[in-house]
Parts: sequence; structure tokens; C-alpha cells
Amino acid sequence: MSAITVGTATAAPGEIANGRIEVTAMAGGASLGMPVIVINGANDGPCLWVDGVIHGDEPEGTLMCHLLRREVDPATLAGSLVLVPVMNTGAFEASRRGNPLDTFSYDMNRIYPGRPNGYLTERVAHAHKEWLVEVADMNIAVHSGGEHSYLSEMIFVTDHPGSQELARAMGEAFSLVLKTPRPSGNPMGVMLAAGKSGITVELGGRSATSPEGFRRVGRTLADAALNVMRHYRMIPGEARYAAVRHKGVQEALLAPASGLYLPEPGVDFQQPLAKGDTIARIFDVYGDEVGRISAPADGMFFGLRCLPSVMTGDWCCFYAKLDGTWDD
Repeated sequence: MSAITVGTATAAPGEIANGRIEVTAMAGGASLGMPVIVINGANDGPCLWVDGVIHGDEPEGTLMCHLLRREVDPATLAGSLVLVPVMNTGAFEASRRGNPLDTFSYDMNRIYPGRPNGYLTERVAHAHKEWLVEVADMNIAVHSGGEHSYLSEMIFVTDHPGSQELARAMGEAFSLVLKTPRPSGNPMGVMLAAGKSGITVELGGRSATSPEGFRRVGRTLADAALNVMRHYRMIPGEARYAAVRHKGVQEALLAPASGLYLPEPGVDFQQPLAKGDTIARIFDVYGDEVGRISAPADGMFFGLRCLPSVMTGDWCCFYAKLDGTWDD
């Protein structure tokens, strides 16, 4: 085992180092980059890289990284763990999906591999990508519903065998694994292009940012990463797996009318629905029903809008149209 360097952080075997991936200086003189934590095990093994906050209103990955930093002991670690608690620092500071100082490449999760001479966020993505593909064997990119929605435990993945194994290794809480609608333009895409494994994980959002809810989400994510590390024999212990892993594709269900959005009583995340079942209704300001959101096919929803006020065409529901299981 040798020392591992990511950005300004260098960790010898059995050590932890904090540092930054620097990108540029801002007009006011402050630096723009991202924090990085390198946990280098005392023994040989793979490198697992965890990314948080590619979208600034999705801080669940930050808490996940903090928990892993406290709980993974480099003395008993085989391989290395690289944690990026905040990828998109400008967006994080503004609590916005993208960096408000960059309107040309606002969504960092659509522009990978970025460009070294591109728009501001493209340069941030490029700097991240360069270290990621050089150092990591596996990548977990953590997302949530942000300020818009709450998303329950779900993974986006491709048919790449290594990525499929990584998704399964996330364990018991992640039984919904959908084929990604975006196999490129994001960290998962650059990992696949490099012949490595990557997945996009969704959990959390605005309605789970109370202290208790936020801690629960962070704990679930951290436990999943620890299960991954047990699966790959990076840390001691036996990995556990979901008994059934549903597969399918996502469909975003949009509001057919404007008004007050109200989910249907009795429906819940990741519970089976039949085509046509009511998920939510929309009422005008007088209390009359003006629209209804229904299941487009047999399946389940994994994400719902948080804000009750809705405009025609707004996202209301993230629906999984199921097609069997991955283990069939």
C-alpha cells in the first residue's frame, strides 16, 4: 500500500488527510474548489469514492461523508475511501441546485466530463473528473429531491456488470434499482467511460430536513456505504442485501393543472400501484378538484413533490414503471 493523493490531500497508509481540489480564484479573491477527505487503509484493496452535493440543495451526501469520516478506521481498512462532502461549493453556499454565479453551465450533473477551458462549473466538473478517474475504482454519487421533492431509497444504474454489483452491495434499504435515463454527462458516465463502476443514489429532500429526518437519511446512506465496503472486504463484517431488487424505468408525472397539490390518503412510497390508481389530486383556490395524478402503469412511486402549491407542468411525482427484478 502506498500514499494516495487527491488534490492537496495526501494520506500515507493508515492515515486520514483533509485537503481540496482547487479550481480557480473568485473575483473577490476567495478560492473556488471542493473539500476532499482521503482515508488510506493500512492494507491493500480497492478505492471507493463518495460524492455529495453535486446539486447545492442536496446536502444529504455531506452528512453521509461526515459519518463515514468518523466511523471508518484506516488501521483496519483494506483499500481507500475518498469523500467529497461538497462538490458544488457555490451552489451549496447559496442552497441552490446550481451555482447562481454561473448561468451558462448551471446543472453540474449534466456537463461531465466538463472542460478545462469552459464555463465556470464546467471547469469545476473537469477538475473533479480528472482526480476521480485517476484514483477511484468505484463511485457513489449521492442525490436527493433537494428543495423540490422527497425521494425514497433508489439507485440509477446501467447494465455495466461492475456497477450492477455496486448497486446490489448498497444493501437492504435499496430495493429499487432503475435503468438510468442519463448514462453520460455525470460522474457515473465518466466512470463507465473509464471502464470503472459508478451509480447514482437518491434519498432525501426538503420534507426530510428536520433534525430527526435529516439524521435518518444520513444514517441510511452511511450504512449503505459501509455495507458496500463489507461486500468488497474493505472493512470487517458480513454484508447484507435486499431480498428483492425491483427494476424498471422512471417517468416524471407532471401537474395537469395549477392549484393546491394534495397526495392521496393511504398511498405511500414504494408500495405497489396498478395503472390508473390515484396518487394525488389538485384543487383550485375554491376547493374544487381541477386535476388528478394517476399511475401511468403498474409500479410504484419513489418521489413526491414537497410544496403544496403547484403550476401546470410542474413535476409532482417520480414514478417507477416496473419490469420484474434484477435477480430474475
